[in-house]
Order: sequence, then structure tokens, then C-alpha cells
Amino acid sequence: MSVRIVEVGPRDGLQNESTPIPTEIKIAFIRNLVDAGLTEIEATSFVSPKWVPQLGDAAELWPQLPKGATYSALVPNQRGLERALELKVDRIALFTATSDDFTMKNINMSVEESLQVFSEVANAYRSSIPDGWIRGYVSTAFECPYAGRMPADLAINVAERLLTMGCDEVSFGDTIGVAVPSEVRHLTKLAQNALGLEKVNFHFHDTRGTAIANVAEAYELGVRSFDSSAAGLGGCPYAVGAGGNLATDDLVYFLERSGVSTGINSSKLASASLPILESLAKAQQAVLAESRRTQ
Repeated sequence: MSVRIVEVGPRDGLQNESTPIPTEIKIAFIRNLVDAGLTEIEATSFVSPKWVPQLGDAAELWPQLPKGATYSALVPNQRGLERALELKVDRIALFTATSDDFTMKNINMSVEESLQVFSEVANAYRSSIPDGWIRGYVSTAFECPYAGRMPADLAINVAERLLTMGCDEVSFGDTIGVAVPSEVRHLTKLAQNALGLEKVNFHFHDTRGTAIANVAEAYELGVRSFDSSAAGLGGCPYAVGAGGNLATDDLVYFLERSGVSTGINSSKLASASLPILESLAKAQQAVLAESRRTQ
């Protein structure tokens, strides 16, 4: 049985990198990902450049996206939606959590306020693009870096609200990468009963090295959609201690080795992130050289 892999490296993988990545390097990165066989890619976010400078080139990047894949973009509010609609973005993602502490740090709203705003965003989006597609992220599904462990029922309640407002799927995020398989099993079974797994996705981070084990548990229970980031790029700018995302390279290896065909060329995938990694390494080298020069 096939598995749907949603590549989030160009957005979630880069959003908290302080080193500016030129738009043309991002385009090369995405082109490489498509060439490796990835068909769903979250390309950017229409967020204020003031808050996430790395993604301030969303309007410039979007029209240059290579053919061969389906792209989506994160839309944090009405202003972001307006920018996305100007470019006829037909797949968007909305972003909330189970924890008020986290959403206040992240989007300056409580969970309830965010759901009210996103309901308006979803309605406006449907009015403009009736056949568009909407994902709803449920971050801190297992634990919040500020409020601690979160009850699984909270994640289910938020997911139900997102689906009711018109989201086509929900993605449960292990934002700081602390979940273990037993917790994934519990949440998945609740989701199966309340939501149906055909609309469920998991977004694991690998802080504690449990991401693949969590994928295996969710897959065993029937989940067939997972986020990942090439080379494990990314974390979360508002979650202290959040490790990198589950690496697409590791996910593909695990699935293929387990007899699940992904259609992704592992060799091409391994080199897909090189333009980004080289840019980051050069910047780090420049900082090191400058520090040595001034010593």
C-alpha cells in the first residue's frame, strides 16, 4: 500500500534559519526535490517578513515553482490569504495548536481566537477558490514547550473544529519531538474513531530519535500520510529545544526497506538539499572567519 509523503523542507525546514537563502537557491532545491520524485511540497508561507524574514520572498518564489508537483503554502491570517489569492494559490495550510501558551508565542492569539480567525480565512478562501484544498495543522499535539504534556483529547477537539470549518485534512504535529509510539498509538486510535484516518497526517520531529518509530506505529494502525523534510532541515522558531524534522531521506529508506514503494529516487533525494546545505555552510564559515579576524 502506498504512503503519501508531504515534503515540508522548503517552508518548515527553512523558516527558522537565520542565514538568508537566495530565492534562486530555494528554486533549485525544490526543482531537485521534484526531480527526486516528490510530488507534494509545502513551498513557502505568506507570513509577514518582519516575523519570518527567510520566507519574505513568497510572492517572488511562487510563480517560479517548477512543474511536476503539487504545492501548498502556509497562510497565517487574512493578510496572508490576500497575498496568496493574488497568486491563485490553490492549496493552503492553516496553523493552530492545542496550547494557548504556544499559539500566543507563535501567532499572538489563543487557540480559540486562532480557530475563529481561521474559520473566517477558510470561508474567504472557499469563496474565492471553491475547489481549493486546505490543511489544518494541530501543533503541540503531544507536548508544549511551555505548558508541558497535552491531553490527546485536546488535539482531537481542535482537529474536529478544523475539519468542521472546511479543512480537507489535519496534520498532528509533535512540535518538539518528544512523543513515543505508545502516545502515537493512543492519539491515532482516538483520531480513527472521531475523524477517520483518511484525513489524518502526522508531522514528527526527531529530537529524541523516535520519529521513525512513531511513523511505524502510526502506519501499523492505518495512517498513510506523513510530513518530512529533506536532510532533516528545520525545527520551530517558537519551540525551544525543537529538533529537526523527520528527514525525508530516513522516511524513504524506512518505507522502501519495509516493502512500501515510494516512487522516490534515494540517490537524487540525497543530493537534493545540497544547494541549501552549501549556502548554510558558507555562511557559517564566513561568520567563523570574521570572528577569527577580529580576535
